[in-house]
Amino acid sequence: MNTIRSALTIVWKDMIAEWRTKEMFSSMFVFILLVIVIFKFSFDLRVSNATLLVPGILWAALTFAGTLQLGRSASLEVEDGHVDGLLLAPVPRSSIYLGKALGNLMFMSITELIMLPIFSALFNLNLFRPLILLAVFLGTVGFASVGTLLSTMAAHSRAREVMLPVLLFPIVLPVVIAAVKLTAGVLDGAAWQELTVWVRFLIAFDIVFLVVSLMTFRFVVEG
Repeated sequence: MNTIRSALTIVWKDMIAEWRTKEMFSSMFVFILLVIVIFKFSFDLRVSNATLLVPGILWAALTFAGTLQLGRSASLEVEDGHVDGLLLAPVPRSSIYLGKALGNLMFMSITELIMLPIFSALFNLNLFRPLILLAVFLGTVGFASVGTLLSTMAAHSRAREVMLPVLLFPIVLPVVIAAVKLTAGVLDGAAWQELTVWVRFLIAFDIVFLVVSLMTFRFVVEG
């Protein structure tokens, strides 16, 4: 119970800090909007049916925006000395990880809820379907779980902007592929049996990423 309470306190601290500056939300929103518009008009000029590319475009935007958010969050923690303060606090290291991971998940989810209506309007598609929202949620959980660990690791290096994508993209690639497949299957009207394979795949990877990251986080922050 103490672990959960401490994690929620860290989440609340991050939310209050972001509410005061609104720096991360504004930068992520502008970035996602630019990515969507560029993809939309680029493919409209070259592809007869751009809607076939929607799953890939959607997850490319989510992946780039999530990487931006993770990198910025970890960099601010290191630059402002918040990480040292958290390490000195009498709380388990698992609480710190859970708090940062939940905070990243919340930030990414709020940005996605803002992005999906814009995406739906530009491509004239209904993306607010239960399985698509489930794919977005499960993909974001996996991305935030391992991304919190790796962004903390990369934030302590000099080349943090380059290091995070190099570390993160190869590991989260299975999650992104599964999320793209699930999104495409829903839009194409695939059979339920085919869709459940990707749902189980995403859930399995989320559990693995969460457990491994939780077990190794203390070695990253104390190393």
